[in-house]
Amino acid sequence: MILQGEYTRSIMRTQDGKGARILDQRQLPWEVRWVELRDMEAAAIAIREMWTRGAPMVGATAAYGLAMALAEDPSDESLLAARDYLFHTRPTAVNLRWALDEVAKTVGPLPPAERAQAAFARADAICDEDVELCRAIGESGLQLLRDLHARHPDRPINILTHCNAGWLATVDYGTATAPIYLAHDEGIPVHVWVDETRPRNQGALLTAFELRNHGVPHTVIADNAGGLLMMQGKVDAVIVGTDRVTANGDVCNKIGTYLKALAAHDNDVPFYVALPYTTFDADTPSGDAIPIEERAGEELTQATGPAGDGTITTIRLTQSPAANPAFDVTPARLVTAYITEKGVLDRIGD
Repeated sequence: MILQGEYTRSIMRTQDGKGARILDQRQLPWEVRWVELRDMEAAAIAIREMWTRGAPMVGATAAYGLAMALAEDPSDESLLAARDYLFHTRPTAVNLRWALDEVAKTVGPLPPAERAQAAFARADAICDEDVELCRAIGESGLQLLRDLHARHPDRPINILTHCNAGWLATVDYGTATAPIYLAHDEGIPVHVWVDETRPRNQGALLTAFELRNHGVPHTVIADNAGGLLMMQGKVDAVIVGTDRVTANGDVCNKIGTYLKALAAHDNDVPFYVALPYTTFDADTPSGDAIPIEERAGEELTQATGPAGDGTITTIRLTQSPAANPAFDVTPARLVTAYITEKGVLDRIGD
């Protein structure tokens, strides 16, 4: 990822190798603040309170959290307890479970004295693999954007995104944004419609921040503007990420994704879902079985940003109670194709 003109990753080991370093995404785009996670509890807080978010990034952070727990206590009891504790920080993203299982599977057969080092090494490998997976997803989706450009060579191609499925949500490249970055770098004129993505505004705050840093033309829109833009012919494709895809191809993603899929279907706009294999959940038959996280109502009733003097402040938007489901489920029938590291698939799970 390009951040302030330099290449870096969204997560990495601390200089002494004993922790993990992440961007505090709650501060973006107003301040670029790196924080060091030094124990399992810090990793859990970072996931639960959304210092970091995005299915692959949650998995990577949890993997380092488990390694830090084993550095303090490498016993069997600690391994089981830490895995269970971290698993319950965010219930929806399947990458969390996958990453914890990968670390546990690696260290389980080892003597306790060797577990922490092996756990950190597996967490490093999870991060390296995620970079390669996202790059491959980008290559898969790039051909779709080349084809769109060939059909509309006289203008930029317009892609609509929802939430943040970029390099902040992964270790690098992103999932939904990977084809966009590769197309832009190849010289294909791309313009991105960025859903604000209420209530936490991950689109307006994070995706726009990413695209701006990479130099990709983009425009932030209200969540409910997407349908009109599709009706007006101003959207060539919708590309979203996902926190979980079930065995039948249903897609769980940030609340509001389902409405974009419905609008795309009604206007014959292709609706693509970008994901690595780590986000595919073959053990869950359909979206009906996915636990939908209910987050605090304050995310909806309050807003945070810089005041006139530049200080970050929180204001109240309403005095009424609020319901805040964090995700919805898009049925597989509304998905045009899945952009994966293995190519663009009409179906998934076969």
